[in-house]
Amino acid sequence: MELIDKLKEIKASYNELEKKMADPAVASNPQEMQELGKKHVELSPIVDAFSRYESVLNGIKDAEEMINGDDEEMCTLAEEELAELQARVPELEKEIRILLLPKDINDDKSVMIEIRGGAGGDEAALFSADLFRMYTRFAERQRWKTEIISQSETGIGGFKEVIFRVDGTGAFSMLKYESGVHRVQRVPETEASGRIHTSTATVAVLPEAADVDVEIRPEDLKIDTYRSSGAGGQHVNMTDSAVRITHLPTGIVVTCQDERSQIKNRARAMQFLRTKLYDAELQRQNAEMAAERKGQVGTGDRAERIRTYNFPQNRISDHRINLTIYKLDQILDGDLYELISMLSEADQAEKLKALSV
Repeated sequence: MELIDKLKEIKASYNELEKKMADPAVASNPQEMQELGKKHVELSPIVDAFSRYESVLNGIKDAEEMINGDDEEMCTLAEEELAELQARVPELEKEIRILLLPKDINDDKSVMIEIRGGAGGDEAALFSADLFRMYTRFAERQRWKTEIISQSETGIGGFKEVIFRVDGTGAFSMLKYESGVHRVQRVPETEASGRIHTSTATVAVLPEAADVDVEIRPEDLKIDTYRSSGAGGQHVNMTDSAVRITHLPTGIVVTCQDERSQIKNRARAMQFLRTKLYDAELQRQNAEMAAERKGQVGTGDRAERIRTYNFPQNRISDHRINLTIYKLDQILDGDLYELISMLSEADQAEKLKALSV
């Protein structure tokens, strides 16, 4: 009954919220209404699931009473209804337990994604470009905005490194499982003998930090400007528009040269620095909870090889959940929904094991 007791407490809190929101004094305070509205939205799915759960439990009770009656025909109908209702209980309880899982405070945030070519030289750089296209195509499907923060291109269309922002509510919740080492197996265009090569690229998905998440003191920064070497015509090479910011206490260095304006590059670099510092703190906290995180999919060790992309077989394999899908072409075109869904379900399953309700 512990689960029901917890749900009753949540429902009571939900009802109290609705009373407050109906109070004219509260309604005249936009900030308080916004806070109450946010809590109301968070609790609504739980309260709705609880209502359906209560309805099923009451139906089971009524059916059990009818089975003990004198009407044989009604008893038969009640037995059939009881079986149907009892079968729904585990499904509803699982749904409720998932809704009760602690929510990642970063799930609603936009993200910064870093992709770097690993082992494999030019082929690794080309694979980095494939991953970049995969994520930007997925963002298009979600109607999210993307913008490049920094890039280092190769002469054959690859990326030694590319850092970009994905702006959209819930971006981190869907992309957080992408951090790690990605491996590709394919025949490079330059391979005359048709031999399959293996290359890697690393991906880091960072929840974007707001001003309130990280405090940066001006005296902790070393800011340099230099002439950009990127695309943009003669203007780029004639002005010191590129910006490099070093955070002295941590040694973290960020650069931005994608914009022609030094002011815009500085603003983007500061935004990325804030995100890197926030991520460093999250990684420190995760390291302290390493034992708990071992069984979770989540945003784990970024040195871990998480996925293999096999071109000859049109196969993609996620090693964390032993999932293999034979539609690599569709996934590289941005159709990540099945992968994300399976990873999310696996993560929820691991967290449910530790849930005490």
